[in-house]
Amino acid sequence: MCEAHAYLSLGDREELYFENVDRVEPQEGGLVLENIFGQRKIIKARIKELALVDHKIILEEVK
Repeated sequence: MCEAHAYLSLGDREELYFENVDRVEPQEGGLVLENIFGQRKIIKARIKELALVDHKIILEEVK
């Protein structure tokens, strides 16, 4: 499978935000994340890092 898990960067650690993310779409002021089950989450964040081999999306909140 090609999905990834999205994590929020919290200084020196990362917290799981959303699992099995299949699609990331930019939106005014943030991102829309959709998983393989069709569930969606909207977050005011930017992509800090993509670790594709590890299937990780690291997000950084935007204030």
